[in-house]
Amino acid sequence: MPRKVLIVDDNIDSITILRSILEQNGFSVQAALSGKEALKSLEGDVPDVVLLDVMMPEMSGLEVLQTIRDNNATTTLPVIMVTAKIQDDDVLAGYQYGADYYITKPCTSKQLLYGISIVLDRSGGEARKSEKDEIV
Repeated sequence: MPRKVLIVDDNIDSITILRSILEQNGFSVQAALSGKEALKSLEGDVPDVVLLDVMMPEMSGLEVLQTIRDNNATTTLPVIMVTAKIQDDDVLAGYQYGADYYITKPCTSKQLLYGISIVLDRSGGEARKSEKDEIV
């Protein structure tokens, strides 16, 4: 059974690139274009890991993360921030809100798969390794 990943990003190009890398490595991928759409998706089918952008309209990724952590059904759901927010304060805020890992864009496919592997190993899963290293 493939591991399920929910990508939350308002940039369709980012979703397309991440989806391609993940599907090539055996993951099942769902996507949400907003925080509200992501939270609605989590009401039904909880994935194995969430890849979450910070800068989104209506509801920031940090607000989505806070909502995930406040919900008993998703409080332990692994969440990786995948964002262009690279300042130390941004990274620290991600961890303070409860992110399990933080990846800055652009990133390589190896960085992405490594981050997923780390959080899935903590929760009892394992990510597959990619043969090639693509920049996301």
